[in-house]
Amino acid sequence: MDQTPGSYPEAVEELISALRRLPGIGRRSAERMALGMLKLPAGELKLFGEIVSSLPERISACPVCGNLTENGEKCAICASPRRDESLICVVEDFTRIANIEKSGGYHGLYHVLGGKISPLDDESEDALHIEVLAQRLESGQVKELILALGGDVESRATALYLARMFENKVGKITRLAQGLPAGGDLAYADSATILAALNNRNQL
Repeated sequence: MDQTPGSYPEAVEELISALRRLPGIGRRSAERMALGMLKLPAGELKLFGEIVSSLPERISACPVCGNLTENGEKCAICASPRRDESLICVVEDFTRIANIEKSGGYHGLYHVLGGKISPLDDESEDALHIEVLAQRLESGQVKELILALGGDVESRATALYLARMFENKVGKITRLAQGLPAGGDLAYADSATILAALNNRNQL
C-alpha cells in the first residue's frame, strides 16, 4: 500500500482506529498508545495481545448482579459473606460499581441495569435487567433499594419507573442526593462526592 507523507503503515492505522473506539480516546491519544505498544519488546507485545484476545472467554457478567466476573462465577462482591444483603444499589452499568466502592461508604450488594430507559435511543425497559432485579426482591431479604443512577432526564425517568414498579416489593427506595450536581454523571464523581451522596440519599 502506498503511504502518504506523515502516515503510518496500514497495520498501525488499524490499531489506532481500534483504540479510538475506547471511551475518551481521540486520535492523538490513540496514536500515543499505538506507538507506545510498538516500543514494547516483541514478547511483551504478544502477551498483551493474548490477554486482550482472551477477555471474551474469561470475563463475563456476574449471574447474580451483572458486575464483571471471571469464568462465569459470582463476582467478588456477591460472593462475599461480609456484604449486607438487605441493601441493593442499582447502577446503569458495571463501571459505576468501582466508583462507589472507592468511596468506602457502601457495603451492600449491587444490580447492574445495563442502561437506562431512553426512547430516543430505542432503549426501552424491556432491554434492561429489570426482571432479574424483580426476582432478587422476591426473597424478601432486601430492605432498601438504592437507585444510584445519573442526573440526566433519562436516568431520572428510569429511577421513577423503578420506584413505582417496586414500591410494594421493598420497604424503602432511595436515590443518591446531596453531593451529586443536577445532570452530573456518577462515572466522573470523586470518592468524597459519592460518599456524601450515599450518606444523604433521599427516599422515593
